[in-house]
Amino acid sequence: YQPKYRLRQRRVSGAEALLRWKHPERGMVAPEEFIPVLEETGLIVPVSEWVIKRACHDVRAWRSAGFNVPVSVNLSARQFRLPALHERIKALVASSGVDPKLIELEITESQLMQDPHHAILVMRALCDAGMRIAIDDFGTGYSSLAYLTRFPIDALKIDRSFVQDMVRDKTIVRTIVEMAHTLGYTVIAEGVETEEQATLLHRLRCEQAQGYLFAQPMAADNIERLCADGPR
Repeated sequence: YQPKYRLRQRRVSGAEALLRWKHPERGMVAPEEFIPVLEETGLIVPVSEWVIKRACHDVRAWRSAGFNVPVSVNLSARQFRLPALHERIKALVASSGVDPKLIELEITESQLMQDPHHAILVMRALCDAGMRIAIDDFGTGYSSLAYLTRFPIDALKIDRSFVQDMVRDKTIVRTIVEMAHTLGYTVIAEGVETEEQATLLHRLRCEQAQGYLFAQPMAADNIERLCADGPR
């Protein structure tokens, strides 16, 4: 899990579930190596459902320790096209006993634009089931603003490429933040690595951020310790 932080208070506001493969011979294998293979073979569907189950398990454990930590899980392109996807996810979350509001589903902008009409139906069903929706890598998928106003979205995640360039030019990040707030969305910045970036994002009224400045991906037990430690 990589923690998300509220920029103003520097407190943990949630976490994103990230997948890594600890191979017995090759060691730690990065997702860019094995995710495409999972997508091609269709194994991404059972693996993604396992991730949701595990995330719900950890959310429940954190809740037992006294911490409400929302977790975001990425939906793959193949998974997003499944018939009755919302029913499958709803059943997984319900069986865990976790409040659906603590589960946020991240969908990339490019996925949404492959079939916007289908995407709207799926997202509305997931929202009706109580879960939150975030658009991942926003700004890279060339989405139509006409569709953006119709998607039932809770948050936009600014792609790390814009965050890396914002010290030189803040225009794109400022525009995304202002547009998101006008539409009533929360804004989360990805790939924050320097204090200068964090300060600029806070001045632009970006609410949350994640990146190596705050914390690297970590095991579930460490998330609990971060919450207990208080502000960073």
